Amino acid sequence: MTSKLLFPLLILALIAFVLTFPAKNTPLIYRSAQYRFTFSLPQSWKGYTVVTDTWQGLAGGSDAATTTGPLISIRHPKWSKEDPRQDIPIMVFTLSQWNALQKEEFHIGAAPIPPSELARNATYVFALPARYNYAFPPGYEEVETLLRDKPLRTF
Repeated sequence: MTSKLLFPLLILALIAFVLTFPAKNTPLIYRSAQYRFTFSLPQSWKGYTVVTDTWQGLAGGSDAATTTGPLISIRHPKWSKEDPRQDIPIMVFTLSQWNALQKEEFHIGAAPIPPSELARNATYVFALPARYNYAFPPGYEEVETLLRDKPLRTF
């Protein structure tokens, strides 16, 4: 085979390899078009799932929900009912809900501290629930490490 043919074939083989086997450091990206944020995950989370739920804000001295909002949980691919792992829970607040929470017009759960802000955009505040990992399930250390790198980005 001539060198004129060999070079293009090597380039095509290299491109095919890169597309087939992404670099270990290339993050996975969860993207929420609805709330306009992305969340970077390591390759070890390939196959993750997203579970949606609702958080409830309670008025002082009441068990009745006065406000609610989305709770998005990114779940590790090794999570199972038999062996649950730590999710990455992201509470979504409107700016007015977040301001009301800061003024203690409502509270979330029994924790004496409010959720902690992860990031915000022009419409939403994204927060981590207080005591989200209080039970110390498997994987909680990994989630804490991921969160230190501030993987949530807004757009």
